Amino acid sequence: MSAQLRNEKLNIAIVVSEFNYDITYLMLQKALNHAKFLGVDVRYVIKVPGVFEIPLAIRELIKKDDVDGIVALGAVIKGETKHDELVANHAARKIIDLSLEFGKPVALGIIGPGATRMQALERVEEYARRAVEATVKMMHRIRNLRAAKPTVTETLIIE
Repeated sequence: MSAQLRNEKLNIAIVVSEFNYDITYLMLQKALNHAKFLGVDVRYVIKVPGVFEIPLAIRELIKKDDVDGIVALGAVIKGETKHDELVANHAARKIIDLSLEFGKPVALGIIGPGATRMQALERVEEYARRAVEATVKMMHRIRNLRAAKPTVTETLIIE
């Protein structure tokens, strides 16, 4: 990897659901701290009403040239019906589709479906930190892969 590629600053955006904000606010704080720890700039933080609205915000952010990857944060708490499954499954599917369509990493830091409020609170740090880390790792690996030019006899391992 060239020195220029290694030293190039990476920028992320964070989309966070306001629904269950007592949980997602903590997730946002953990994500911001972890991004700073990893040396990544957070260019945008977009708050959306709920997890179901996250893909629309991602679609707008993913088109921006100053965004290399996106972290989606939310908490879908189990209720008396299967609504939590519907919301989480459809949002996750759309988030994956956007990442593939635009070729930029989007990490799923959404707790649930099926989580209780207590389970969600216990997972705040883990989900936020892992989502930021996954985005950063994939941004590096995609950049390295796009810049790679192996010789005919060479096998490159992108880490």
